[in-house]
Amino acid sequence: MLRVEDIELAYGAIPVVQGVSFEVREGEVVAIVGANGAGKSTILKAIAGSIHPRKGRISFDGKDISFLSSPEIVKAGITYVPENRRLFTPLTVEENLEIGAYTVRNPQQIQENLEFVYRLFPRLKERRRQRAGTLSGGEQQMLAIGRGLMTNPKLLMLDEPSQGLMPILVTELFNSIHKLKEMGKTILLVEQNVREALELADRGYVIQSGRVVLEGTGKELLESDMVKKAFLGL
Repeated sequence: MLRVEDIELAYGAIPVVQGVSFEVREGEVVAIVGANGAGKSTILKAIAGSIHPRKGRISFDGKDISFLSSPEIVKAGITYVPENRRLFTPLTVEENLEIGAYTVRNPQQIQENLEFVYRLFPRLKERRRQRAGTLSGGEQQMLAIGRGLMTNPKLLMLDEPSQGLMPILVTELFNSIHKLKEMGKTILLVEQNVREALELADRGYVIQSGRVVLEGTGKELLESDMVKKAFLGL
């Protein structure tokens, strides 16, 4: 479904990602893990159209999307949930979700998507009339993911979804992502909680200093000496 080929990314003259290649197949959960500043989030921003590669190619469903704008990327079927959530805090939970469906023209489809999100995150239904800015951190993350799901994307990209959450909420969040996996959703996950991410993922890639240094199934990566030493403290 998604193929990233030898991309180079930079902010101005500062290189961030160099020669990265990977793929995401339909129905997979693929994790990109690594330390802070490794370039993980920058890769998602490039796929989402926020920045464009200096070199290489990004293709989705067989089409080159390397230089499409962010709205065009969304219309193609990719939704990006950023690490800082970017909710409309004065608006209610339901208003935020409805904004997420701005590319969906069928009112019945919007209602079905809304009901799907409420089944996945029952707490959002309980708080649907509450302003987003008054939610807890965990509830705000649920809302950010729910808003991303309102377009019924072919590929859902989650950028550090557990950041800043208490351990019990991290577990709850990953349980929700696991439910999406069981439903056959295709997910690209960037995450610093390496163990949780790789236990969930079908396959994973380890990024260091803007390069892929290791790849394999989630289980293979968890058992690798490099991941154990660098990320798991073993």
